[in-house]
Amino acid sequence: MFAQNTYLFVGTYTQKESKGVYIFQFDTDKGSLTPISITKNMQNPSFLTISPNRKFVYVVEETAKGKVNTFRFEEKSGQLILLNTQSVNGDYPCHITIDKTGKWVIVGNYGSGNFSLLPVQADGSLGKATQSIQHEGKSINLSRQEAPHVHSINIGKNNKDVFVVDLGIDKIMSYQLDSKIGKISAANTPFTEVKAGAGPRHFAFHPNKAYAYAILELNSTIVSLYYKDSKLTQFQTISTLPEDYKEENSCADIHISSDGKFLYGSNRGHDSIVVYSINPQTGQLTFIQHQPVQGKTPRNFVIDPSGNFLLVANQNTDNITVFKRDKKTGKLTYTGTEIKVSMPVCLKFK
Repeated sequence: MFAQNTYLFVGTYTQKESKGVYIFQFDTDKGSLTPISITKNMQNPSFLTISPNRKFVYVVEETAKGKVNTFRFEEKSGQLILLNTQSVNGDYPCHITIDKTGKWVIVGNYGSGNFSLLPVQADGSLGKATQSIQHEGKSINLSRQEAPHVHSINIGKNNKDVFVVDLGIDKIMSYQLDSKIGKISAANTPFTEVKAGAGPRHFAFHPNKAYAYAILELNSTIVSLYYKDSKLTQFQTISTLPEDYKEENSCADIHISSDGKFLYGSNRGHDSIVVYSINPQTGQLTFIQHQPVQGKTPRNFVIDPSGNFLLVANQNTDNITVFKRDKKTGKLTYTGTEIKVSMPVCLKFK
């Protein structure tokens, strides 16, 4: 059972007025946000992840020669206490996740096209990276795909399968994590290749079926995949845009409701959240709605623990907007609630 009040962590770019990571309290009955704290002295603390025991928060600094910061979260005060900082052995880390044992953190480095594995120490802090894996190659979009660009790290429910989505090479790379010894190795099927120039970005596992979905940034589509025996097989590609929309657009984030009935994706340019239903028998997506985000450049978004609300981080209008979510239809309705945060790019509920 979720609490009525839960913490929302907001990662940002500090290129304008942002001071760092913002923490709010979210009321899951009213859909309202109350400012709690700001954690400062970081440069572009864009993406973060929370440990399985909810006691620690790991925050990347998306810069050349990137870093990851470990914080202990003080539940009563809503403050983050810095434990340590480590190098991520790469440039411009844009994604971070933690395995289900809470012992291993994996960071994806967009700039250098690699990812690194870091061990979690007994006190929750991070040790130095024990492994870094470099991707190779390029694709057809000369301005965006001149080299590998790791964009997300996704660990399966078995805590073994690791799918690393690389925008630069149009591949979802497949690995195996041995969480006992902390080693990542290539899977038997080393990658799943998408359409050239599509630019895969983020990824979502279905919560209770053998499906997975990837959102493709550069051609504004979502690809549906069967996920079985550590292997992905494509079976549907669907546009995230209206047929008559001809302006520029790039996709960002993707999430599935906890009941597995609906999938959501963000459009930057069209500035909307696209909503689909998921057929439970086939995994096929069917379009339901485009909901304007009441801002520009929706980056990350998140469904709250109650499932009744969806919150959107609008990077270029410096605001977070709150939408009511109909659990029966999947549709979104703007609540009129927004808060100002400069360049929000990541939303995570504790």
